[in-house]
Amino acid sequence: MGKQAVVIGSGIAGLASSVHLARKGYQVLVLERHATFGGKLGVFNSEGYRFDMGPSLFTMPNFVYDLLDDDLSKQFNIHKLETLCHYFWDNKQPFRAHSNLDQFVKEASQYFYEDEHKIKSFLEKSKLVYDITSPVFLENSLHKINTYLSKTGIKGIANLWRLDMFKTMNNSLEQRFSSDKLIQLFNRYATYNGSNPYQAPATLNVIPHLEFHYGAYLPKKGMRAIAEIIYEQATRLGVEFKFNSTVNNVRKKSDQIVGIQDNSGVEYPCDICVSDVDAKVLYRNLLKTEVPKKIAKAENSSSALIFYWGISKTFENLDVHNILFSGNYREEFNHLFKYKTIQSDPTVYIHISSKAIPNDAPEGCENWFVMINVPHNDGQDWEAFRAKAREKIIQKVNTVLQTDISPLIETEDYLDPILIEQRTSSDKGSLYGSSSNDRMSAFFRQANFTSSYKNLYFCGGSVHPGGGIPLCLLGANILNKIIPDAED
Repeated sequence: MGKQAVVIGSGIAGLASSVHLARKGYQVLVLERHATFGGKLGVFNSEGYRFDMGPSLFTMPNFVYDLLDDDLSKQFNIHKLETLCHYFWDNKQPFRAHSNLDQFVKEASQYFYEDEHKIKSFLEKSKLVYDITSPVFLENSLHKINTYLSKTGIKGIANLWRLDMFKTMNNSLEQRFSSDKLIQLFNRYATYNGSNPYQAPATLNVIPHLEFHYGAYLPKKGMRAIAEIIYEQATRLGVEFKFNSTVNNVRKKSDQIVGIQDNSGVEYPCDICVSDVDAKVLYRNLLKTEVPKKIAKAENSSSALIFYWGISKTFENLDVHNILFSGNYREEFNHLFKYKTIQSDPTVYIHISSKAIPNDAPEGCENWFVMINVPHNDGQDWEAFRAKAREKIIQKVNTVLQTDISPLIETEDYLDPILIEQRTSSDKGSLYGSSSNDRMSAFFRQANFTSSYKNLYFCGGSVHPGGGIPLCLLGANILNKIIPDAED
């Protein structure tokens, strides 16, 4: 029998890690406590509507293709979106952010009355920051000395002074632009990892580059297809999946994990253990040890409140991705992170996959994924919170679209921090583990390995390099670099 690898959890990072481990020669078993794989990339159907439950934005698809055999790559069909996002303000005509960089710069200059050169210069700086930080902060372990001694690591460190690390995202943007609305548009990217642009370092202004350079995509079978194609690749390589398998004990011997036991009472031996579980949850519930202090004290990221609405009408002025902005963005983030609530005028995000995938909704209808950023679970009355938020969202949508959507809602479901915590074991329902509201936040995340157990490795949204599909796949790539081959 060859060397055994056990992966706990089959979120996108766990799936990708199982593929890498199988190719390294391990016999791989994935233990998943739910009846299916995919983590936050869930799906459900209701009265003729199909809803992707989790992440709705897909960038950097090359990380998925890199995992797939050639024939599977041909089966994974994606649609590149011409419009990255359609932005709305209460008192002004909407703005379509075109995926073509030059067209975006030209149209943004005209709409926001900003100099084209300033906008293009900002996006060039975004690319520069990505080129500097990616080899150190995204593609390799932050906690391995070799990362810093490599040629790219040395180059990255030598250029850290160019990253505006001592400015916030908002400060950096205010020094470049005079348009409050354009600043708000770029500040929004802090929400991609659950952070506050008025606190998060300007280094996060790297995020726009990922959209404008790599584009935004939607799989032709919906976001769930990302998990499905990686799962198919894993099973093709011989990875075994055991569903409805809740891990309840991790057997340790000296500095190694030697066995994983689930609710069936069976213990699975392992030479390598990979955890795709929230790091804080793993320490508390499975390793039964204290959470390391630097991880415990890290501020939790924001969460989300999502309504899934089947709408019995089509709206020509909406696109696949839509943002209805708050009139007071700073106050919105104060409420999220300081007061742990929402303000009366929240920013509303609406994702409508049926714009690109007509079968996702009945003819003449649309499937709305309606989301607002909310604080992580801190003991709020979520039933009352949800009712108030629903009222504010409908009020916001009605104001912007000049209609009443209430009678158009044919079917409805929701997801809140309580359900996110229950379904994905995310600590306090945080979507991205910890926030990036401190310039040292990246170093406060759980490393991809631990010195306590030499065969235990970490992946997923709560560990380095972070949450979201691209970063979770990059985390799996890091494990592929640091886990030895089975024959070693």
